Amino acid sequence: MSERLPVPLEKAYRLMNHGPTVLVSSRHGEAVNVMAASWAMPLDFAPPKVAVVLDKSTLTRRMVEASGEFALMVPSRELARLTLEVGGTTGNEVDKFAAFGAGYWTGTQTGAPLLDGCLAWLECRLLPEPHIQDTYDLFLGQVVAAWADPAVFRDGHWHMEEGGKKSIHYVAGGHFFETGAAFEASAELPEPSNNAG
Repeated sequence: MSERLPVPLEKAYRLMNHGPTVLVSSRHGEAVNVMAASWAMPLDFAPPKVAVVLDKSTLTRRMVEASGEFALMVPSRELARLTLEVGGTTGNEVDKFAAFGAGYWTGTQTGAPLLDGCLAWLECRLLPEPHIQDTYDLFLGQVVAAWADPAVFRDGHWHMEEGGKKSIHYVAGGHFFETGAAFEASAELPEPSNNAG
């Protein structure tokens, strides 16, 4: 039997919450905002869709609901401090881009600001689902444009070399880790069992 440590249920999310941290940006009228989010994921291939959790208290959520669009961006270690700053500050009180000196460019398919220095950028149009938005704070978007830093993503794959830029993964309490070394599973796989599936 494997060794096991009980995990308090209020901390159980941390067992799976180590996908790449993302930054979520939005624009409504002349106002722009950015926040950090750890709960985001792809949903579909064609057309590509994503999901992200946006708490009711956030300015970003109100701006996404008003504008019908947002962007998801993948930061690297170089942006970890900025990620914590924009994640720990409310846009209700401060212009985060100005306060933290964050440069950005505007998307081609949406008005969402795309933060300089990220590894990837996805422009999204909101797929309105009022029930899940109100009940679960879950927002769905269709990806309408996407870019990546060619130093880390090319030919449809991540290439995060040793010593190069890597995505960061938030694990609570101000702690991150970077994506580790890539590896491939052996080409000599065992015969599938009747229980595989």
